[in-house]
Amino acid sequence: MSIRIRLTIWYSGLLAIMLFVFGVGIYLFVNWNTYAEYKEQVLRTNDSLEISQATNFWDQLSLNVRPTGRFDEKTMYLQLVNYKEGAILQTPNLRQLLTVIPYPEAGSNPADRFKKVMVEISGEKFEMLTYQSRIHAQDGSLVGLLQIGVFTFNEHKYLSDLRMILFISSLAVVLLAFTVGLFLARQALRPIERVIGATKQIEKGSDLSVRIPDTGPKDEIGVLVDTLNGMLSRIERAYNELDESYKAQRRFVSDASHELRTPLTTIRGNIDLLEKVWSQAKALDDGTGSRASLPLNIEHWEMSREAMSDISAEAKRMSRLVNDLLSLARADAGYYMEKSVLELKSLVEDVIRRAALLPHDAEWKIGDIEPLEHVQVTGNHDYLQQLLFIFIENAFKYTKEGFVELSAVREQDQIGVIIRDTGIGMNPEEVPHIFDRFYRADESRGVTVGTGLGLSIAKWIIDEHNGSVEVTTRPGDGSAFTIWLPVAFPEQPSSTIIEG
Repeated sequence: MSIRIRLTIWYSGLLAIMLFVFGVGIYLFVNWNTYAEYKEQVLRTNDSLEISQATNFWDQLSLNVRPTGRFDEKTMYLQLVNYKEGAILQTPNLRQLLTVIPYPEAGSNPADRFKKVMVEISGEKFEMLTYQSRIHAQDGSLVGLLQIGVFTFNEHKYLSDLRMILFISSLAVVLLAFTVGLFLARQALRPIERVIGATKQIEKGSDLSVRIPDTGPKDEIGVLVDTLNGMLSRIERAYNELDESYKAQRRFVSDASHELRTPLTTIRGNIDLLEKVWSQAKALDDGTGSRASLPLNIEHWEMSREAMSDISAEAKRMSRLVNDLLSLARADAGYYMEKSVLELKSLVEDVIRRAALLPHDAEWKIGDIEPLEHVQVTGNHDYLQQLLFIFIENAFKYTKEGFVELSAVREQDQIGVIIRDTGIGMNPEEVPHIFDRFYRADESRGVTVGTGLGLSIAKWIIDEHNGSVEVTTRPGDGSAFTIWLPVAFPEQPSSTIIEG
C-alpha cells in the first residue's frame, strides 16, 4: 500500500471518529433538549393532580385536577392502577384510544421515574414518555401507581430522522474527504514521485547530471528535493573526479611505462651490442686464456665505450625518473613535509652558485635579489631548493641562446622569486596544462628531452608551502615564472605596561 493511500486512510479514519463523536454529541444534546420540555410539562401535570379516596377506597380511586394546574399544555394521558383490587382508572382521552399504558407489577416495587414505553393502538405501536409515581396507604404499603404519559411519536420520528441525517451526512463527508484527500495527497506527494523517477533514471543509466525539478513551495518536500539535488551534485562531482583520477592514473601508468621502456630498450640494445663484441673477441682467442691478448681493435673499443656511456646515461635518466615518480607518489599519499623558518636569501644564493655548474647554453644572469634581504619563509630547505632547480633547469633546457635570469620582488607579505628566460616560450592555451604530469609543451616538436614530471613536482612543492606561481610567456619571446611564497614574520614580544 502506497504512502498516499495510507495517509488518506489515516486522516479519513480520524475524521470519521471526530464526526462520530460530534454527531453523537449533537444527537444527545437535541434528544435531551427535546424531551426536557416534555418532562417539565409532565412534572407540572403531576404537581397539579390530587387523588381523592372514597370510603370504598379499595373499590375506587378518584382522580381530580387542581384548579391551579395547567393540564392543557400538552395532551396528557393519565392512568391510575389499583394494585389491591387490580382496577385501572384512565382519563377519557386514554379510554378512547382503547389502550393501556404498560405498568410494572406491584411485587416489583416500581420506582418514581421517567420511562419510555411502547403503546399499541389499533395494531400500531407508538412511543410514549411516561412518569410513574407510587401511591402508599397510611401504613406505608404500596396500594397504587399513578402514570402520566405523553405521546412523542413526532419527536421520535424527528430524532430518528436526525440520526439518519447525521449518519448519511457524516458518511458523505468522509467519502468526500477521502476522495479530495487522495487527490491532495497525490498532488502533495508528486515531488516524491519525481524523486523516485529521477533516482530510477540515474540507477538505470550513467547520467549523473539529472536533477529533480523543484517547482513547489519550500516546505519539507522542497527541502528534501534541494537536499537530494545537492547530494546528486556532490556525487556527480565525486564521480567525475574519480573518473578523471582513474583516467589520469591510467595515463600516468601508460606514460611512466613509456618513459621507463625507452631507457630500458637503450640499455638492453647496448648490452646486446657488448655481448656481440665480446663474443667475437672470445672467438678469436688464441687459447692462452689471457684477456689482455684478446684482439680488440680500435673500432671495438670505441663501440664498447659508447655503449657503456649510453647505459650510464640511461641509468641516470631512469634514476631521475624513479625519484620523480617517488616524489609524486608521496604527494598523492599526503606526505607530510617538515618545515622550519628559513632565511630565503642564503638559500637562493646557494641555488645561484650551484645552478652555474649545470649544463647550459644560455647566459646565467643574476638580477636584483635585494628584496630577499632579511626575508624569512616557513618551508623545507631541500624541497625549496629542488623547486628552484626545476624552474632553472627547465629554463636552461628550452633556452639555446640569450640568457636565463633570476631576480626577486617583494609585495606586502609575499616574496616572489622570478626566473626569466629568452627561450622558445609557449602558447597561452598551453599554460593551464604545463603542471600536468607527463605534459610537454614541445612534445610535437620533440626538440628537448625530459619526462614532463618536473613542473608537476614543483606545483606540489608550491602548494605545500601555501604559495602560488605566475606564468608569463609568448611563443619565441621566452617565459617568466614568478614563485610567490608567504613571508614568515618574526613573533613580536608581548608588551607590558608598567604603572608608576
